[in-house]
Amino acid sequence: MELRLQGDAYETETAFGTLTVSSDERFGFRPYQLMVASIAGCSGTVMKKILAKKRIPVESIRINAEVTRNKEKADRIEAIHLTFTVKADGLDHRQMDKIMELTRKHCSMVQSVQDSIQITESYELL
Repeated sequence: MELRLQGDAYETETAFGTLTVSSDERFGFRPYQLMVASIAGCSGTVMKKILAKKRIPVESIRINAEVTRNKEKADRIEAIHLTFTVKADGLDHRQMDKIMELTRKHCSMVQSVQDSIQITESYELL
């Protein structure tokens, strides 16, 4: 991946178009937003794959990410809490507890930051 300075932002080309990153959200995605989106998106993708393997049809998955940052330490991300809202026929809490465990274990983004960012998860079944 190559990023090029373009005015007040950096840009890179991806298969899905141009990704623009800037510390000022008037010009692009802020770096912390991309990190949180990567962790949430990876978790959601892993969860969907696990549900598919278990042959549980998914109607919807929504993920809300609450982020705690430390202004005294370069505004670093200290903690992220992910709340998954899942609508799937026949899915119960016992199954979902196991799915949450597997999701955390197999999400490469969560595993990459687990020693530096506190990641917690919860879920709601619809």
